[in-house]
Amino acid sequence: MMDSNKKITIGFIGLGVMGGPMCRNLVRKMPDARIVVFDKSVEAIQSVADRGAEVACSAEDAARQSDVVLLSLPNGDAVRQVVDAIIGSIRADALVIDTSTSPVDVTKEMAQRIKAAGGEYLDAPIARTRAAAENGTLSIMVGGGTSAFQRVFPILQCMGSEISHCGPVGSGQIVKILNNMVLFQTVHALSEALAIGTLAGVDGKTLFDVFSKGSADSFALRNHGCKALLADDFPPRAFSTDYARKDNAYAIALAESVGVTPKGARLLDEVFDLAQQQTLGEFYFPVFHKLHSTD
Repeated sequence: MMDSNKKITIGFIGLGVMGGPMCRNLVRKMPDARIVVFDKSVEAIQSVADRGAEVACSAEDAARQSDVVLLSLPNGDAVRQVVDAIIGSIRADALVIDTSTSPVDVTKEMAQRIKAAGGEYLDAPIARTRAAAENGTLSIMVGGGTSAFQRVFPILQCMGSEISHCGPVGSGQIVKILNNMVLFQTVHALSEALAIGTLAGVDGKTLFDVFSKGSADSFALRNHGCKALLADDFPPRAFSTDYARKDNAYAIALAESVGVTPKGARLLDEVFDLAQQQTLGEFYFPVFHKLHSTD
């Protein structure tokens, strides 16, 4: 656990769609901590600076000041770039926590580099929606040592309502990647069912309402199905098709690395590719539902 008698400094690098609200929750729920932030977007920085966060002049500056460094970045390449930047600046015994969704091999490589620099690395990817990030009710899947997990647990609790220690470094990413693989395929099945059902003469709302009372009920149905597919609402700057395809590609690579042929994930890669070809890449990923109208 963190020493309650010491004022901890937490660096937060990456204040995007999910990172911004996560950091705001951290500022609000840990008033005795110093929160030092950096992002390339001035607007993103301002949204947390207005709540009391201090602004670093660079990622390196944020890391240099911090006992714990949180990363919330778009992909594994961005994580690698930030680690490249901060590796010479992290404090001895610092903890670096990657809340991004990153490839397992990249995660393990970054953990080794941070360890060699005197720190410790945990992967802590997040699940659930942007609203959950705002409300501090994310599901956070953590890979790393038990003692390090216990130290950062109070920090993670500020951002999530379900904090799961999944095993050693890389385990959080494995669970998150597979979580998303299952989610994507479930949402695609709901999209197909909605298209088939409505064309066959059943009201879509009725279809999903009955699903919710039976064995087809799921988080995906109640959120992605009812709030996106039924509403035909696929806003940009949500969890986009581009990001979904990236995460699905991580699932394919993970499966192949252990000798499994991921047929469902490969099918979804084709669907995501078609959506991108039809300039839907920036929109909330259930937008692949629109492809049914062009079959």
